[in-house]
Amino acid sequence: MKAYWVSMTPEVAQIALSFGADDVDGTIVHETIYRAAGSRSPRSLTVSELVRLIQEAGRVPIERDTFYNVVRQHPRASLPEAAMKVRDRNAQKHLEVLS
Repeated sequence: MKAYWVSMTPEVAQIALSFGADDVDGTIVHETIYRAAGSRSPRSLTVSELVRLIQEAGRVPIERDTFYNVVRQHPRASLPEAAMKVRDRNAQKHLEVLS
């Protein structure tokens, strides 16, 4: 299942990953259709932003080529999204996880 961040915003795509989506389109050269329809998604995301989005959803980011061969596998995040408050995540602050 694909979580297409361009149509659903990066935040909703991240939630979709947490609920079972297993693919996020990353390479977008010139998207105009969703923008013309009023999409609030950013025009692009950097590789580091996409990696962080996927890691915070508790998933392992894997870059693939056109044939879905693995190009690069990024490390798993040390702190999952559920352990962070949104405002702290946006400020790049990490919370202490209490057990």
